[in-house]
Amino acid sequence: MPDEIILIAAITIDGYIARHNLEITNWSQDLRLFKQQTRGHTVIVGTNTFKTLSKNLIDREVIVVRRSDKPGKILSDLAVNKCFIIGGGKTYYRFSSFLTDLYITPHPYVFGKGVSLFNGNHLNEIKLKFRRLLTVNKKSGIFQYQYKVLK
Repeated sequence: MPDEIILIAAITIDGYIARHNLEITNWSQDLRLFKQQTRGHTVIVGTNTFKTLSKNLIDREVIVVRRSDKPGKILSDLAVNKCFIIGGGKTYYRFSSFLTDLYITPHPYVFGKGVSLFNGNHLNEIKLKFRRLLTVNKKSGIFQYQYKVLK
């Protein structure tokens, strides 16, 4: 199992990752940072989110998970030190108990409804410790917040 299991997500100010589960997101401004952080690593993505990707994830091992897959088994089969969970909401929810870090980039949008970051029932509270802040677009006020999950 990887030592680092990192959720990475662009979200709206009100906590949504998309308007609907097959939205091709064009509002995220952190794509360059996402590429930089995930290249050379394994990324885990749900089937719907995988369908919405406009380009192949070059230089990454991509694992597409289905609802019948068991997150613990997928992670225990990995022979890497670090992997990223890249969406969507159901996948973030299903892997939530395994997360070691969260990289969250809030964007200046309010959807009011849509796909929430953790799209599932009865999410256990996740306690976080702030690690650092990375600038994505200072003029637009977009920063990536990095947190360590406290176990």
